[in-house]
Amino acid sequence: MKIEKTAFALFFGNRGIFPSSLMASARRELTEALNKKGHKTLLLDEKATRFGAVETVKEGRVYADFLKKNRGKFGGVIVSLPNFGDENGAVEALKEAGVPILIQAYPDELDKMRPALRRDAFCGKFSIMDVFCQYGIPFTALKPHTVHPQSAVFADNIDYFDRICRVVNGMRGMTVAAIGARTTAFKTVRIDELTLQKYGITVETYDLSSIFAKMNALKNSDKRVSSKAKVLGNYSDWKGVPKKSFETLVKLGIVLDDMISEYGFNAIAVRCWIEMQEIMGISPCVLLSELNERGIPAACEVDIGSAVTMFALSRASGNAPACLDWNNNYGDEENKCILFHCGPVPKSLMKSKGKIADNAMVCNIVGKNAAFGCCTGRIASGPFTFGNMLTVDGEPEFYVGEGRFTDDRIPDDFFGCAGVAEIEDLQDVLQTIGYMGHRHHTSVVSGHVIEPVAEAFQSYLGYKVIKV
Repeated sequence: MKIEKTAFALFFGNRGIFPSSLMASARRELTEALNKKGHKTLLLDEKATRFGAVETVKEGRVYADFLKKNRGKFGGVIVSLPNFGDENGAVEALKEAGVPILIQAYPDELDKMRPALRRDAFCGKFSIMDVFCQYGIPFTALKPHTVHPQSAVFADNIDYFDRICRVVNGMRGMTVAAIGARTTAFKTVRIDELTLQKYGITVETYDLSSIFAKMNALKNSDKRVSSKAKVLGNYSDWKGVPKKSFETLVKLGIVLDDMISEYGFNAIAVRCWIEMQEIMGISPCVLLSELNERGIPAACEVDIGSAVTMFALSRASGNAPACLDWNNNYGDEENKCILFHCGPVPKSLMKSKGKIADNAMVCNIVGKNAAFGCCTGRIASGPFTFGNMLTVDGEPEFYVGEGRFTDDRIPDDFFGCAGVAEIEDLQDVLQTIGYMGHRHHTSVVSGHVIEPVAEAFQSYLGYKVIKV
Protein backbone atom coordinates (compact mmCIF):
# COMPACT_ATOMS: atom_id res chain seq x y z
CA MET A 1 0.00 0.00 0.00
CA LYS A 2 1.10 3.56 -0.63
CA ILE A 3 0.17 6.60 1.45
CA GLU A 4 0.95 10.08 0.17
CA LYS A 5 3.12 12.20 2.43
CA THR A 6 1.58 15.23 4.07
CA ALA A 7 1.89 18.66 2.46
CA PHE A 8 2.89 21.33 4.98
CA ALA A 9 2.14 25.05 5.24
CA LEU A 10 5.23 26.78 6.63
CA PHE A 11 4.99 29.57 9.19
CA PHE A 12 7.99 31.69 10.18
CA GLY A 13 7.87 33.60 13.46
CA ASN A 14 9.81 36.85 13.77
CA ARG A 15 10.61 39.43 16.43
CA GLY A 16 12.10 42.70 15.14
CA ILE A 17 14.82 43.15 17.75
CA PHE A 18 16.54 40.02 16.42
CA PRO A 19 18.47 39.68 13.14
CA SER A 20 16.00 39.70 10.23
CA SER A 21 18.58 38.08 7.98
CA LEU A 22 17.76 34.76 9.61
CA MET A 23 14.34 34.63 7.92
CA ALA A 24 15.57 34.19 4.36
CA SER A 25 17.91 31.34 5.26
CA ALA A 26 15.19 29.64 7.32
CA ARG A 27 12.72 29.74 4.42
CA ARG A 28 15.30 28.13 2.17
CA GLU A 29 16.61 25.56 4.67
CA LEU A 30 13.23 24.31 5.88
CA THR A 31 11.79 24.09 2.36
CA GLU A 32 14.81 22.17 1.10
CA ALA A 33 14.70 19.74 4.03
CA LEU A 34 11.00 18.98 3.59
CA ASN A 35 11.12 18.71 -0.20
CA LYS A 36 14.04 16.31 0.10
CA LYS A 37 11.83 14.01 2.21
CA GLY A 38 9.04 14.14 -0.37
CA HIS A 39 6.77 16.73 1.28
CA LYS A 40 5.13 19.53 -0.68
CA THR A 41 5.32 22.93 0.98
CA LEU A 42 3.27 26.14 0.93
CA LEU A 43 4.89 29.45 1.90
CA LEU A 44 3.46 32.91 2.34
CA ASP A 45 4.90 35.26 -0.28
CA GLU A 46 7.96 37.14 0.96
CA LYS A 47 6.29 40.43 0.05
CA ALA A 48 2.99 39.70 1.82
CA THR A 49 4.53 40.59 5.21
CA ARG A 50 7.90 41.74 6.47
CA PHE A 51 10.30 39.04 5.20
CA GLY A 52 7.35 36.70 4.58
CA ALA A 53 7.25 36.04 8.32
CA VAL A 54 4.75 36.85 11.07
CA GLU A 55 5.46 39.21 13.94
CA THR A 56 2.39 41.36 14.54
CA VAL A 57 -1.29 40.56 14.94
CA LYS A 58 -1.90 42.30 11.61
CA GLU A 59 0.62 40.01 9.89
CA GLY A 60 -1.01 37.08 11.67
CA ARG A 61 -4.29 37.95 9.99
CA VAL A 62 -2.54 37.98 6.63
CA TYR A 63 -1.23 34.49 7.31
CA ALA A 64 -4.63 33.26 8.53
CA ASP A 65 -6.15 34.47 5.25
CA PHE A 66 -3.37 32.65 3.37
CA LEU A 67 -4.35 29.40 5.12
CA LYS A 68 -8.05 29.93 4.35
CA LYS A 69 -7.34 30.47 0.66
CA ASN A 70 -5.26 27.28 0.54
CA ARG A 71 -7.53 25.10 2.67
CA GLY A 72 -7.31 21.49 1.51
CA LYS A 73 -3.83 21.89 0.04
CA PHE A 74 -2.00 21.19 3.31
CA GLY A 75 -2.40 18.69 6.12
CA GLY A 76 -0.22 20.30 8.76
CA VAL A 77 1.52 23.54 9.71
CA ILE A 78 5.15 23.80 10.76
CA VAL A 79 5.89 26.79 12.96
CA SER A 80 9.54 27.65 12.47
CA LEU A 81 11.27 30.04 14.85
CA PRO A 82 14.52 31.29 13.29
CA ASN A 83 14.60 33.77 16.19
CA PHE A 84 12.49 34.31 19.32
CA GLY A 85 9.30 34.90 17.31
CA ASP A 86 6.13 36.60 18.46
CA GLU A 87 3.38 34.66 20.23
CA ASN A 88 0.59 37.17 19.55
CA GLY A 89 1.05 37.06 15.80
CA ALA A 90 1.29 33.27 15.91
CA VAL A 91 -1.99 32.93 17.79
CA GLU A 92 -3.82 35.20 15.36
CA ALA A 93 -2.37 33.29 12.42
CA LEU A 94 -3.03 29.75 13.65
CA LYS A 95 -6.02 29.76 16.02
CA GLU A 96 -8.21 28.43 13.22
CA ALA A 97 -5.60 26.36 11.36
CA GLY A 98 -7.68 23.20 11.76
CA VAL A 99 -4.71 20.86 11.25
CA PRO A 100 -1.85 19.58 13.44
CA ILE A 101 0.86 22.13 14.24
CA LEU A 102 4.54 21.34 14.84
CA ILE A 103 6.71 23.92 16.58
CA GLN A 104 10.39 23.94 15.57
CA ALA A 105 12.96 26.30 17.07
CA TYR A 106 16.43 26.96 15.66
CA PRO A 107 19.40 26.29 17.97
CA ASP A 108 21.84 29.01 18.92
CA GLU A 109 25.56 28.50 18.23
CA LEU A 110 27.90 29.29 21.09
CA ASP A 111 30.24 31.30 18.87
CA LYS A 112 27.34 33.43 17.59
CA MET A 113 25.78 34.83 20.77
CA ARG A 114 26.35 38.57 20.36
CA PRO A 115 23.19 40.64 19.70
CA ALA A 116 23.76 40.83 15.96
CA LEU A 117 23.75 37.06 15.56
CA ARG A 118 21.90 35.35 18.42
CA ARG A 119 18.45 33.76 17.97
CA ASP A 120 16.94 33.04 21.42
CA ALA A 121 14.46 30.68 19.78
CA PHE A 122 15.01 28.32 22.74
CA CYS A 123 13.11 30.82 24.91
CA GLY A 124 10.71 31.87 22.17
CA LYS A 125 9.46 28.32 21.76
CA PHE A 126 8.31 28.33 25.39
CA SER A 127 6.37 31.54 24.77
CA ILE A 128 4.57 30.08 21.74
CA MET A 129 3.74 26.88 23.61
CA ASP A 130 2.54 28.84 26.64
CA VAL A 131 0.14 31.05 24.73
CA PHE A 132 -1.12 28.21 22.54
CA CYS A 133 -2.03 26.39 25.75
CA GLN A 134 -3.84 29.51 26.99
CA TYR A 135 -5.87 29.70 23.77
CA GLY A 136 -6.52 25.96 23.55
CA ILE A 137 -4.61 25.56 20.28
CA PRO A 138 -3.36 21.97 20.04
CA PHE A 139 0.25 21.57 18.95
CA THR A 140 3.15 19.13 18.80
CA ALA A 141 6.59 19.88 20.28
CA LEU A 142 9.29 17.24 19.94
CA LYS A 143 12.75 16.61 21.34
CA PRO A 144 15.26 18.18 21.30
CA HIS A 145 13.84 21.56 22.27
CA THR A 146 15.85 23.27 19.53
CA VAL A 147 16.85 21.60 16.27
CA HIS A 148 18.19 22.65 12.89
CA PRO A 149 15.81 21.75 10.04
CA GLN A 150 18.56 20.15 8.00
CA SER A 151 19.66 17.77 10.76
CA ALA A 152 18.98 14.03 10.93
CA VAL A 153 17.07 14.49 14.19
CA PHE A 154 14.66 16.92 12.54
CA ALA A 155 14.14 14.45 9.70
CA ASP A 156 12.97 11.94 12.32
CA ASN A 157 10.72 14.58 13.87
CA ILE A 158 9.10 15.23 10.51
CA ASP A 159 8.50 11.53 10.02
CA TYR A 160 6.74 11.42 13.39
CA PHE A 161 4.69 14.55 12.68
CA ASP A 162 3.74 13.28 9.23
CA ARG A 163 2.26 10.16 10.85
CA ILE A 164 0.21 12.31 13.22
CA CYS A 165 -1.11 14.39 10.33
CA ARG A 166 -2.04 11.33 8.28
CA VAL A 167 -4.05 9.88 11.17
CA VAL A 168 -5.79 13.14 12.08
CA ASN A 169 -6.71 14.13 8.55
CA GLY A 170 -7.74 10.61 7.66
CA MET A 171 -10.02 10.12 10.66
CA ARG A 172 -11.81 13.41 10.15
CA GLY A 173 -14.57 12.65 7.69
CA MET A 174 -13.83 8.95 7.19
CA THR A 175 -16.60 6.63 5.99
CA VAL A 176 -16.80 2.96 6.90
CA ALA A 177 -19.21 0.44 5.37
CA ALA A 178 -21.00 -2.27 7.31
CA ILE A 179 -21.58 -5.03 4.75
CA GLY A 180 -24.35 -7.05 6.34
CA ALA A 181 -25.95 -6.83 9.77
CA ARG A 182 -24.07 -7.69 12.94
CA THR A 183 -24.78 -11.27 13.91
CA THR A 184 -26.47 -12.09 17.21
CA ALA A 185 -23.49 -14.26 18.10
CA PHE A 186 -21.18 -11.23 18.08
CA LYS A 187 -22.53 -8.68 20.54
CA THR A 188 -18.86 -8.11 21.30
CA VAL A 189 -18.57 -5.92 18.20
CA ARG A 190 -21.52 -3.63 18.92
CA ILE A 191 -20.77 0.05 18.49
CA ASP A 192 -22.63 3.35 18.68
CA GLU A 193 -22.87 4.92 15.23
CA LEU A 194 -24.04 8.26 16.64
CA THR A 195 -20.89 8.53 18.74
CA LEU A 196 -18.78 7.87 15.66
CA GLN A 197 -20.75 10.49 13.72
CA LYS A 198 -20.19 13.00 16.50
CA TYR A 199 -16.47 12.60 15.82
CA GLY A 200 -16.82 12.81 12.03
CA ILE A 201 -16.89 9.08 11.24
CA THR A 202 -19.84 8.00 9.11
CA VAL A 203 -21.12 4.41 9.02
CA GLU A 204 -23.07 3.25 5.95
CA THR A 205 -24.88 -0.11 6.14
CA TYR A 206 -25.83 -2.56 3.39
CA ASP A 207 -27.84 -5.77 3.49
CA LEU A 208 -26.18 -8.94 2.27
CA SER A 209 -29.15 -9.70 0.03
CA SER A 210 -28.26 -6.74 -2.21
CA ILE A 211 -24.65 -7.94 -2.35
CA PHE A 212 -25.72 -11.44 -3.36
CA ALA A 213 -28.08 -10.05 -6.03
CA LYS A 214 -25.27 -8.03 -7.60
CA MET A 215 -23.01 -11.08 -7.56
CA ASN A 216 -25.64 -13.21 -9.29
CA ALA A 217 -26.14 -10.53 -11.95
CA LEU A 218 -22.48 -10.72 -13.02
CA LYS A 219 -21.85 -12.86 -16.09
CA ASN A 220 -18.68 -14.90 -16.51
CA SER A 221 -18.27 -13.20 -19.90
CA ASP A 222 -17.90 -9.80 -18.21
CA LYS A 223 -14.38 -8.47 -18.80
CA ARG A 224 -14.12 -7.48 -15.16
CA VAL A 225 -14.50 -11.13 -14.16
CA SER A 226 -11.43 -12.22 -16.09
CA SER A 227 -9.46 -9.21 -14.87
CA LYS A 228 -10.32 -9.82 -11.21
CA ALA A 229 -9.67 -13.55 -11.61
CA LYS A 230 -6.14 -12.76 -12.75
CA VAL A 231 -5.50 -10.50 -9.73
CA LEU A 232 -6.80 -13.02 -7.21
CA GLY A 233 -5.15 -15.95 -8.98
CA ASN A 234 -1.76 -14.29 -8.58
CA TYR A 235 -2.41 -13.15 -5.02
CA SER A 236 -2.63 -16.60 -3.37
CA ASP A 237 -2.19 -20.33 -3.92
CA TRP A 238 -5.53 -21.72 -5.17
CA LYS A 239 -4.48 -25.31 -5.67
CA GLY A 240 -7.36 -27.66 -4.87
CA VAL A 241 -10.02 -24.92 -4.73
CA PRO A 242 -13.20 -25.78 -6.66
CA LYS A 243 -13.73 -23.69 -9.80
CA LYS A 244 -17.18 -22.60 -8.65
CA SER A 245 -15.82 -21.31 -5.33
CA PHE A 246 -13.12 -19.32 -7.12
CA GLU A 247 -15.62 -17.80 -9.57
CA THR A 248 -18.00 -16.84 -6.75
CA LEU A 249 -15.18 -15.14 -4.82
CA VAL A 250 -14.17 -13.26 -7.95
CA LYS A 251 -17.69 -11.89 -8.31
CA LEU A 252 -17.91 -10.89 -4.66
CA GLY A 253 -14.57 -9.13 -5.06
CA ILE A 254 -15.90 -7.13 -7.99
CA VAL A 255 -19.03 -6.11 -6.07
CA LEU A 256 -17.00 -4.96 -3.08
CA ASP A 257 -14.57 -3.05 -5.30
CA ASP A 258 -17.48 -1.33 -7.06
CA MET A 259 -19.03 -0.27 -3.76
CA ILE A 260 -15.75 1.04 -2.38
CA SER A 261 -15.13 3.01 -5.56
CA GLU A 262 -18.66 4.38 -5.87
CA TYR A 263 -19.10 5.50 -2.27
CA GLY A 264 -15.49 6.30 -1.41
CA PHE A 265 -15.31 4.04 1.63
CA ASN A 266 -12.16 4.36 3.71
CA ALA A 267 -12.75 0.98 5.37
CA ILE A 268 -15.28 -1.84 5.44
CA ALA A 269 -16.48 -4.49 7.90
CA VAL A 270 -18.12 -7.62 6.49
CA ARG A 271 -20.61 -10.15 7.83
CA CYS A 272 -18.42 -13.06 6.87
CA TRP A 273 -20.53 -15.94 8.16
CA ILE A 274 -22.72 -17.87 8.05
CA GLU A 275 -24.83 -16.73 5.10
CA MET A 276 -21.74 -16.45 2.92
CA GLN A 277 -21.19 -20.19 3.37
CA GLU A 278 -24.82 -21.37 3.46
CA ILE A 279 -26.01 -19.37 0.44
CA MET A 280 -22.93 -18.60 -1.66
CA GLY A 281 -20.64 -21.49 -0.60
CA ILE A 282 -17.61 -19.30 0.13
CA SER A 283 -15.65 -17.58 2.90
CA PRO A 284 -14.64 -14.00 1.96
CA CYS A 285 -11.34 -13.98 3.91
CA VAL A 286 -9.00 -13.79 0.92
CA LEU A 287 -10.89 -10.77 -0.41
CA LEU A 288 -10.43 -9.00 2.92
CA SER A 289 -6.75 -9.95 2.85
CA GLU A 290 -6.32 -8.48 -0.62
CA LEU A 291 -8.22 -5.30 0.29
CA ASN A 292 -6.05 -4.85 3.38
CA GLU A 293 -2.96 -5.32 1.23
CA ARG A 294 -4.18 -2.48 -1.01
CA GLY A 295 -4.61 -0.20 2.00
CA ILE A 296 -8.40 -0.51 2.31
CA PRO A 297 -8.92 -1.80 5.86
CA ALA A 298 -11.36 -4.70 5.84
CA ALA A 299 -12.51 -6.21 9.15
CA CYS A 300 -14.33 -9.46 9.86
CA GLU A 301 -17.63 -10.08 11.64
CA VAL A 302 -18.99 -6.56 10.99
CA ASP A 303 -16.50 -5.18 13.53
CA ILE A 304 -16.75 -1.48 12.76
CA GLY A 305 -14.52 -0.56 15.70
CA SER A 306 -11.71 -2.72 14.38
CA ALA A 307 -12.13 -1.30 10.88
CA VAL A 308 -11.80 2.24 12.25
CA THR A 309 -8.74 1.31 14.32
CA MET A 310 -7.15 -0.53 11.40
CA PHE A 311 -7.57 2.59 9.28
CA ALA A 312 -5.85 4.76 11.88
CA LEU A 313 -2.96 2.33 12.36
CA SER A 314 -2.41 1.94 8.64
CA ARG A 315 -2.46 5.71 8.14
CA ALA A 316 0.22 6.08 10.80
CA SER A 317 2.47 3.24 9.67
CA GLY A 318 1.94 3.22 5.91
CA ASN A 319 1.60 -0.56 6.20
CA ALA A 320 -1.30 -2.94 5.60
CA PRO A 321 -3.47 -3.73 8.67
CA ALA A 322 -5.22 -6.85 9.93
CA CYS A 323 -8.01 -7.74 12.34
CA LEU A 324 -7.02 -10.67 14.58
CA ASP A 325 -8.45 -12.64 17.48
CA TRP A 326 -6.82 -12.71 20.90
CA ASN A 327 -6.97 -16.45 20.44
CA ASN A 328 -4.65 -18.75 22.42
CA ASN A 329 -2.07 -18.87 25.16
CA TYR A 330 1.35 -20.04 24.01
CA GLY A 331 2.18 -22.81 26.41
CA ASP A 332 3.40 -21.43 29.73
CA GLU A 333 4.89 -18.28 28.20
CA GLU A 334 3.15 -15.47 30.09
CA ASN A 335 4.25 -12.75 27.68
CA LYS A 336 3.31 -14.66 24.53
CA CYS A 337 0.01 -15.56 22.89
CA ILE A 338 -1.30 -16.62 19.50
CA LEU A 339 -3.08 -14.00 17.42
CA PHE A 340 -5.20 -15.54 14.67
CA HIS A 341 -7.94 -15.23 12.13
CA CYS A 342 -9.32 -17.45 9.39
CA GLY A 343 -7.48 -15.65 6.65
CA PRO A 344 -7.94 -11.87 6.20
CA VAL A 345 -4.28 -11.14 6.96
CA PRO A 346 -2.60 -9.10 4.17
CA LYS A 347 0.12 -10.81 2.20
CA SER A 348 2.78 -8.33 3.36
CA LEU A 349 2.21 -9.44 6.98
CA MET A 350 2.67 -13.11 6.13
CA LYS A 351 5.80 -15.23 5.82
CA SER A 352 4.79 -16.31 2.33
CA LYS A 353 1.90 -16.28 -0.10
CA GLY A 354 -1.18 -17.71 1.58
CA LYS A 355 -2.91 -20.92 0.56
CA ILE A 356 -6.66 -20.83 0.01
CA ALA A 357 -8.49 -23.41 2.10
CA ASP A 358 -11.93 -24.50 3.17
CA ASN A 359 -12.98 -22.97 6.48
CA ALA A 360 -12.25 -25.92 8.75
CA MET A 361 -14.28 -24.44 11.60
CA VAL A 362 -17.39 -23.39 9.66
CA CYS A 363 -17.33 -26.72 7.82
CA ASN A 364 -18.55 -28.26 11.06
CA ILE A 365 -21.83 -26.44 10.38
CA VAL A 366 -22.19 -26.25 6.59
CA GLY A 367 -20.20 -29.32 5.56
CA LYS A 368 -17.01 -29.66 3.55
CA ASN A 369 -16.32 -27.76 0.30
CA ALA A 370 -18.87 -25.05 1.16
CA ALA A 371 -16.56 -22.50 2.74
CA PHE A 372 -13.46 -22.04 0.55
CA GLY A 373 -11.76 -18.66 0.73
CA CYS A 374 -9.63 -18.68 3.88
CA CYS A 375 -6.13 -17.37 3.10
CA THR A 376 -4.11 -19.58 5.44
CA GLY A 377 -0.47 -19.30 6.49
CA ARG A 378 1.73 -17.78 9.17
CA ILE A 379 2.42 -14.20 10.20
CA ALA A 380 5.98 -12.99 9.64
CA SER A 381 8.18 -12.03 12.58
CA GLY A 382 8.76 -8.38 13.37
CA PRO A 383 7.53 -5.43 15.44
CA PHE A 384 3.86 -4.49 15.41
CA THR A 385 1.43 -2.01 16.91
CA PHE A 386 -1.98 -3.13 18.11
CA GLY A 387 -5.16 -1.47 19.36
CA ASN A 388 -8.93 -1.27 19.28
CA MET A 389 -11.85 0.89 20.30
CA LEU A 390 -15.17 1.10 22.11
CA THR A 391 -17.87 3.72 22.27
CA VAL A 392 -18.77 4.45 25.90
CA ASP A 393 -21.38 7.03 26.94
CA GLY A 394 -21.04 8.95 23.72
CA GLU A 395 -17.23 8.94 23.63
CA PRO A 396 -14.70 6.81 21.73
CA GLU A 397 -12.19 4.94 23.89
CA PHE A 398 -9.06 3.34 22.45
CA TYR A 399 -6.21 1.24 23.72
CA VAL A 400 -2.91 1.03 21.85
CA GLY A 401 0.17 -1.07 22.49
CA GLU A 402 3.29 -2.54 20.91
CA GLY A 403 4.79 -5.98 20.61
CA ARG A 404 6.57 -8.24 18.18
CA PHE A 405 5.70 -11.34 16.25
CA THR A 406 8.25 -14.07 16.91
CA ASP A 407 9.51 -17.05 14.92
CA ASP A 408 8.09 -19.46 17.50
CA ARG A 409 6.52 -22.49 15.89
CA ILE A 410 2.78 -23.03 15.70
CA PRO A 411 1.62 -26.61 14.98
CA ASP A 412 1.07 -27.35 11.31
CA ASP A 413 -2.51 -28.41 11.91
CA PHE A 414 -3.40 -25.04 13.47
CA PHE A 415 -6.03 -23.62 11.11
CA GLY A 416 -6.02 -20.18 9.48
CA CYS A 417 -3.37 -17.46 9.57
CA ALA A 418 -1.66 -17.03 12.93
CA GLY A 419 1.44 -15.71 14.63
CA VAL A 420 3.01 -15.84 18.06
CA ALA A 421 2.90 -12.37 19.60
CA GLU A 422 5.27 -11.33 22.37
CA ILE A 423 4.02 -8.37 24.41
CA GLU A 424 5.67 -7.00 27.53
CA ASP A 425 3.52 -7.58 30.64
CA LEU A 426 0.94 -9.34 28.48
CA GLN A 427 -1.06 -10.59 31.45
CA ASP A 428 -1.51 -7.03 32.69
CA VAL A 429 -2.43 -5.90 29.18
CA LEU A 430 -5.13 -8.57 28.94
CA GLN A 431 -6.48 -7.64 32.37
CA THR A 432 -6.62 -3.96 31.42
CA ILE A 433 -8.45 -4.36 28.11
CA GLY A 434 -10.68 -7.09 29.53
CA TYR A 435 -11.90 -4.98 32.44
CA MET A 436 -12.50 -2.07 30.07
CA GLY A 437 -14.87 -4.29 28.09
CA HIS A 438 -12.91 -4.40 24.85
CA ARG A 439 -13.71 -6.89 22.13
CA HIS A 440 -12.04 -10.22 21.42
CA HIS A 441 -10.44 -8.69 18.32
CA THR A 442 -7.36 -6.53 18.11
CA SER A 443 -6.20 -4.51 15.11
CA VAL A 444 -2.55 -4.82 14.14
CA VAL A 445 -0.08 -3.24 11.76
CA SER A 446 3.62 -3.84 11.31
CA GLY A 447 6.01 -1.31 12.84
CA HIS A 448 6.00 0.60 16.12
CA VAL A 449 3.82 3.71 15.78
CA ILE A 450 2.13 3.88 19.18
CA GLU A 451 3.36 7.39 20.03
CA PRO A 452 2.15 9.31 16.95
CA VAL A 453 -1.13 7.38 17.00
CA ALA A 454 -1.75 8.15 20.67
CA GLU A 455 -0.88 11.83 20.20
CA ALA A 456 -3.12 12.13 17.15
CA PHE A 457 -6.02 10.51 19.02
CA GLN A 458 -5.65 12.43 22.26
CA SER A 459 -4.29 15.87 21.33
CA TYR A 460 -6.05 16.51 18.04
CA LEU A 461 -9.07 14.19 17.78
CA GLY A 462 -10.25 14.26 21.39
CA TYR A 463 -10.41 10.50 21.93
CA LYS A 464 -9.72 8.80 25.24
CA VAL A 465 -6.56 6.71 24.84
CA ILE A 466 -4.87 4.19 27.10
CA LYS A 467 -1.39 2.88 26.35
CA VAL A 468 -1.12 -0.74 27.44
